Amino acid sequence: MNQHTGHIHTSWTSLVYLLALTLVSTFVLQFLVVAIDFIWNGGMEDLMKQGKSVNSYIHKPFILYLLLMAGTVGTFLIPPLVLQRIERYQIYFPRQSKGEQIWLITFVFLFAFSPLMHLVSEWNAQMSLPEALRDVEQWMHDKEESMKVLFERVIMVDSIPLLLLNIVLLALLPAIAEEFYFRGTLFHILNRLFNNSHLTVWIVAIVFSAIHLQFYGFFPRMLLGAFFGYMLVWTKNIWIPVFAHFVNNAMVTILAFIYTKNGKAYEDLQSQENYSIFVYIGSLILTGLIGYWFYRYTHKKATIHGARLDKDTDIR
Repeated sequence: MNQHTGHIHTSWTSLVYLLALTLVSTFVLQFLVVAIDFIWNGGMEDLMKQGKSVNSYIHKPFILYLLLMAGTVGTFLIPPLVLQRIERYQIYFPRQSKGEQIWLITFVFLFAFSPLMHLVSEWNAQMSLPEALRDVEQWMHDKEESMKVLFERVIMVDSIPLLLLNIVLLALLPAIAEEFYFRGTLFHILNRLFNNSHLTVWIVAIVFSAIHLQFYGFFPRMLLGAFFGYMLVWTKNIWIPVFAHFVNNAMVTILAFIYTKNGKAYEDLQSQENYSIFVYIGSLILTGLIGYWFYRYTHKKATIHGARLDKDTDIR
């Protein structure tokens, strides 16, 4: 039973709180990392030259990793946790149990979708805007190249310790932080506002993809975001999309490690060979079937849980 007797925030107030917390937390944590670099290396001139972007620290791996961690924690983890503490009457991180089988279904779903995601990524990478939007397209290219340089520097490693570090910083931490932020807090706030879970799933998926500023991977990431959203809607358990997000990121991280160990470059990782049309068709069919299996399984569990609650109520 909800014991809260104080003022309950409106959806818009909650959204303003979340955005304000995001701005403050992001600034504070990244400022602290820049300050650490200033103390570590010294020199205000060096600080002014190199403190403008994450890519400025490309040759300072320790500071670079700190900035990546600060960006993830400050932007996506601290704000939803603080907001949940402020708004204790809301449940931003539901954790209903759906049985052990749901974890296997989630993993198999991602595996089945992988070839289809590769195809969507290929289409997205060939995206071209009209001539009137040439400046916008150039800006998108610049952002893409900037993220490529950063990603290549961090993910292409050839030692087990760095691989484990990358799994934590690029897979585990982002999975928890981003899912708590997007599928947990932002989804809950917008769903209160729109009162339509389908609309909310896709709006959050669009925001989730756009915030990464990698426009030539926008659509596959948006689809993943939508899948994560429906996983939350159907399971009522935030840890299911967290697990799916982690598996997706970890697979890329491990694959990059394997490529590096075999002497391959980041470009090789990006330009994987295309599958045959039959693989794509099979991926589409399997993704649909497993998605339906996921839906039916979670709804069956919800029906059983509801029946047990009704039975317990009758007994009392």
